[in-house]
Amino acid sequence: MKAATVRTAQYWVYMLKCSDKTLYTGVTNDLRRRVREHNSGSASKYTRSRRPVSLVYAEVADGKSIALMRESAIKKMSRSAKLLLCASYSPGSREGAR
Repeated sequence: MKAATVRTAQYWVYMLKCSDKTLYTGVTNDLRRRVREHNSGSASKYTRSRRPVSLVYAEVADGKSIALMRESAIKKMSRSAKLLLCASYSPGSREGAR
């Protein structure tokens, strides 16, 4: 009998740049869908009035709790530290540098 494989869901921690130049940080398990939702106005009250938004940073986290902890850490960063993190991001990569 084979042992069952436990698979942890993949989550993304992401940052968006809003039309008013503010940054929004969030967590999702489907990055493309979530960015579309933000731009359609159905994702969050914060971004609804600050459209369009653009993805400026994303990184993969193995599991929701890890993603939420990373989101919290990013939210505590200064704006300048967040912008440095965004500068390290290469769209198309699976993760930004930490």
